[in-house]
Parts: sequence; C-alpha cells; structure tokens
Amino acid sequence: MGKFFLTMQARAGIPGTVWALGFVSLLMDISSEMVSTLLPLYLVGGLGASVIAVGLIEGLSVAIATATRFLSGVLADWTGRSKPLAVLGYGLGAASRLIFPLAGSVDLIVLGKAVERVGKGIRSAPRDVLIAGVTPPQMRGAAFGLRKSLDTVGGFVGPLIAVALMFLLAGDILSVFWIATVPAVMAVLVLMLAVREPAPAPRKADTPFRIGDALRLNRAVWGVIAIAAVLMLARFSEAFVLLKALEAGFTPAWVPLSMVIMHAVYGLAAYPVGRVSDRIGVRGLLILSLIFLIGAHLVLAFAGSIPAYLLGTVLWGLHMGFSQGLLGAMIAGATPEALKGTAFGTFNLVTGAVVLIGNTAAGWLWHSYGAHMPFLIGAGLSVLAILLLMRPTALSRP
Repeated sequence: MGKFFLTMQARAGIPGTVWALGFVSLLMDISSEMVSTLLPLYLVGGLGASVIAVGLIEGLSVAIATATRFLSGVLADWTGRSKPLAVLGYGLGAASRLIFPLAGSVDLIVLGKAVERVGKGIRSAPRDVLIAGVTPPQMRGAAFGLRKSLDTVGGFVGPLIAVALMFLLAGDILSVFWIATVPAVMAVLVLMLAVREPAPAPRKADTPFRIGDALRLNRAVWGVIAIAAVLMLARFSEAFVLLKALEAGFTPAWVPLSMVIMHAVYGLAAYPVGRVSDRIGVRGLLILSLIFLIGAHLVLAFAGSIPAYLLGTVLWGLHMGFSQGLLGAMIAGATPEALKGTAFGTFNLVTGAVVLIGNTAAGWLWHSYGAHMPFLIGAGLSVLAILLLMRPTALSRP
C-alpha cells in the first residue's frame, strides 16, 4: 500500500503521506455522505422530527466536537505525535456508523452524530498537522487542495452509492446505513498502514510547550480565524440544501443526487485552486468564492424547479472548492511550527461554535419565515465577509 502512495508522490510531487491522507478522507467521506444525505429525510419522514430539530442536531453535533478539536490540536503539539490521535478520531467515526442503523429514536441519532463529530474533532487538527509537516511551504496550497479534492470525490461517490442502494433496496434507508460502515473501516486501515508520521521538530530546552501558548497565537492566525468564522456563519449545514431539494421537486430517492453534483464541482475545483493560490495568493480567490456563495443562496432561496435548484448546488460547490483548501493552507502558513496543532485546533473550535449558531438560526428562520429566509440571510452575511476581506489589514502576515 505504501508503494502505491510513493508512486503517486513521484508523479505529482506531492508527498505520499498527503495522498494517503487524501484517500483516508475519500473513504470516510463516502461513508459519511451515504449517511448524511439520507439522515435529514429519515429524521423528518421516518422519525417525525421538525426542521428546527434538524438544525439543532446538526448544530449540536458540531458543538460537541469543538472542544475535542481544540484539545486534540493542543495535545498534538504537547506530545509531538499526530498519527495516534488521527487513528483514534477516524476509529470513532467508523464506530459511529454502527449507531445509525440501530436508531429508532431521535435520541439515538443525536448519540450517533455526537460520536461521529467527536471523532471528526479529534482527527481534524492532527491530520492537518501531518499534511503541514510533510509538505514544503511553497506547495501547501496544492497539498491542502489535493486532500480536499480527494475528500470531495468521496462526497459525490457516497451519494451516488446511496442513490443506487435506495433503488436496489426499495428505499430501505437503514440498510444503506449498515453498508456505510464498510468504507469507514477501510479508511482506518489505510491510515494505520500507509501514513507515516514525520519526526517532530526539535524543541528548545528553554521553550517547553505551554497550554497558555494557545492564547498567544499571532495576529495573522486570528485574522484567518475571524474571516473563516464569518464565512462559516454564512454557509450553514448542507442538510438545509438537501431539504430544499424536496421543495424543488425531487423525490426522496433522488435527493442525494444534489450532493453528487455539489461535491463533483467542489472536488474538481479544490486542487487547481490550491495550486493557483500558491502563485497568486488567496484574497482574490476567497472573494470569488463568496461571490459564488451569494449566487447559490439567492438561487436556492427562490428555486421552484429542479434546474434552478441544481444551479444553486453547482454554485455552492464552486464556493466550497474556492475556499476550503485555502483556509487550511493559510493557517499552516501563518503559524510557527511548534504551534500548528494548537492553531488548527483553535481554528476548528471557533468555526465549530459559529456553525452551531448558524445551523440553529437557520432552522429557526426556516420554521418561522419559510425556506427562503435562511438563504437570504446567508447571502447578506456573505457580503459582510467580502467587505472584511477587502480591508487592507485582512490576511496580514505574522
């Protein structure tokens, strides 16, 4: 298995560890999307949950993970080891897949989402530290973009598998949840067998790691985190995009197709955008990503037909492709080597808390004012993020 990723490194110049982590993300995302594309339908149609409950569950699952994201990043810096934490995180993600097919109540769905998100929280910062540690600075945009692209390949393969299984199994959602455990287990095996952790950077004897260092990240890191927070507030959970598909005319079996299209666009864009950012910088690309997001929100707010809805998902996918890989590369570039885990953990902590607020608010707005309102508010917040990016002090260097 290791030889395969070394071959990929020789062909593309990106370290084999990055390729391996990309395939781990691909497999886990296949599993995640097989569940997440059908879970809102199961909650609303199978368990009778409200749209507000969907927003709370999506937001709560992220909130549960925020503390673990921060602590795992700090722990990675403290121990100098990232792979064991990544294995633990992906292992919990695989274990959570066993809960969803057994869930006969909303409470068990909340438990499954909590275990899944704790696992995601534990693995996120250590995985990004591994990528930053093996990648030269001049290639970080491409490396983080590649990881995101492979992740999003899983993002559209997973819903395709879900659609096929829904037809083959006559709409049996719980059976699809059972099958989703297979790629999750494969992801953990690839991580354990193919990812090698680089030797930790030597730490000076008179500068030991201190927990208080987490509060002294430089201005450049906090600038990236602030912009990402506004961006995350503007882009709430994709669960609401999936629910909008029903209003646009999709039948439940075809709803995952919208995620196939979104993630295909996302995956095709992320790696090339990452390479371009290594040459020209990130500000213009992030502004363009937000223009795509404004378009997506406005189209989805009033989408009353399948073609209009699909246009909105394409624009959403372009926004993701033009933004997600860049944020990780920006954090890596702005942070001292000994604090990368802490920086990624803090980044995930803040953005996770923002996602909780955004998802809960989106569910309330949908319930109180109609499906169009969260998208209109999201468009306004996207404009605010553009204004922040256009300030001369935005994205300042450390």
